[in-house]
Amino acid sequence: MNSLLVVALLLCVTLGRKTSSDVIAPQGVKFVSMDYINILHWKQHAKSNYNQKYYVQWKVYGEKHWTNAENCQGIRRLLCDLSLETSDPREWYYARVLAARSGLQSPWVLTRRFNPKWETSVSPPVVKLNVTREGVLVQLRPPRSPLTRRNGNWISVRKLQRMTYAIYVMQNDVEQKTMEIKSCAKRFLLSDLKPRTTYCLQAETRLYLLDRRSPLSPKACVTTL
Repeated sequence: MNSLLVVALLLCVTLGRKTSSDVIAPQGVKFVSMDYINILHWKQHAKSNYNQKYYVQWKVYGEKHWTNAENCQGIRRLLCDLSLETSDPREWYYARVLAARSGLQSPWVLTRRFNPKWETSVSPPVVKLNVTREGVLVQLRPPRSPLTRRNGNWISVRKLQRMTYAIYVMQNDVEQKTMEIKSCAKRFLLSDLKPRTTYCLQAETRLYLLDRRSPLSPKACVTTL
């Protein structure tokens, strides 16, 4: 057989294999973080009609070796929870995803560098109201992270991230006042309110030094004495 023909055939086979493996490669690999719940997301390749399996690895920025995400090896879902692996707010992380089917393996697809402290979004606090003769006692519960202490108690996001709360006080759906509360304040008293009047409150969490805030909490309403 002509040597040029052999080279051409080998080149076609090589290109064909490369094209096939690229077709199953995951797309849009990225972290989505809320309250330090760091979920790696990706999409199936637009040209792939197969239900391939996926393999996930992660590492700390600066390290040479990758670590397998134990619960995300040979999975068919398009996400992987890496909250515990990427929990240190001082570190930057990478993750990567590989797709495989029938002996065919795609290239690794890498995320951009990720840091939970700078990139996490945050939920609104839970608002609880109690009416007293002095006014309305407002209790705020900050969003909870997926991390726990040694005793099993959950760690709130405010322990990992500096934040404040904005409180909106409304009467008849008309805003009466806005207050900014430091995150260390779990409760405070609203006084100088009209008697036998219904007030509604909403709150949002604001991350310190970041132009990022949560959605508003559901309305919590009470009627004063």
